[in-house]
Amino acid sequence: MKNKILALLATIGLASSVTAVEINENISINGFIDGAWSNVENDGNQHDDNNIGLDEVELNFIVSAGNVDGEIHIDTTESGFGGDDGLNIEQAHFTYSFENGLSAQIGIFGSNLGFEREDPAGLYTYSRAYGNADLGIDFDGNALTTDTVGVFNLGNIDDFYQAEGIRLSYATDSLAVSIAATNGVGVSEEEQTSALIFSENNLDYEVAVTFTGLENLSLTAGFISVNSEERNGNPATDDGVISTINGSYTLDKLLIGAEYISYDPDAAGINDISAWMILADYDINDKMGVAVRFSEFETDVTAKAESDQLTIAPNYAITDSLGAILEYSSTDNGSNDQDTLALELTYTF
Repeated sequence: MKNKILALLATIGLASSVTAVEINENISINGFIDGAWSNVENDGNQHDDNNIGLDEVELNFIVSAGNVDGEIHIDTTESGFGGDDGLNIEQAHFTYSFENGLSAQIGIFGSNLGFEREDPAGLYTYSRAYGNADLGIDFDGNALTTDTVGVFNLGNIDDFYQAEGIRLSYATDSLAVSIAATNGVGVSEEEQTSALIFSENNLDYEVAVTFTGLENLSLTAGFISVNSEERNGNPATDDGVISTINGSYTLDKLLIGAEYISYDPDAAGINDISAWMILADYDINDKMGVAVRFSEFETDVTAKAESDQLTIAPNYAITDSLGAILEYSSTDNGSNDQDTLALELTYTF
């Protein structure tokens, strides 16, 4: 549990990297290898879905020189093994630290929001509270009528938020505040789409505030204003707005976490959807623990369809670097219930 808390705090500027292999005084490397076996049983299917293999491999280069720190995160997801996707630059940025806790970060990075982070080392379970897959969320200011759960995975770079731009941050021992101005990776600020039409893509903005001034308590709140035009090239009447708050409290060997997220795709409050989760993680001893999580999320802004998921996930530290999670999840979406059994191994270095 300690490493996962540090992984969360590292993303918001309140702690340094969790672990790293030091090459010299300026360069260090860390990363992980993550793989799993899973069995998924869906109502109405004659056969279960079984899968075993590597899910993700990541190598992070961390450099430091004076007031400047830089990070490059190189990874490959499941589709890259033996496929055409190959390696992916998940993050690449440098940070200049001024005096008195102020810093400026420039490059490609993920969101500072979201209880569940982008990598397995920042998760208490194998699955995610609001689903695992990237479902192609459309930020065009119009009513969404199909799958929307990807919009709730704020901390997951692969599913939702990978952007390039600048982030200004201010951090003390108990408070971290950040403001980011970004565009999607590879998106031009202005471009000519035809002989007579020019497309101007306004910036997205993220504001995140984390408070840790009370012992054992962490609270994070913020919002993302998403300019829809940069996402699909079409004009939009309003930007979409995602608002969220989450918190965690540690009591001896028990950690309790909760999160609420709302998404308003048209800034009018008509087609807004929301999601929430609550999680308890208990350390039985130094090597074994168990996490229990319940989440509920809307999947259709028009029909207001909902899904809920109950997850039970014992975990065991085989070594200091190798951990295992055995998970059972039951998902009820009204028409097609789903039961998942998975065993995940994550090796970190």
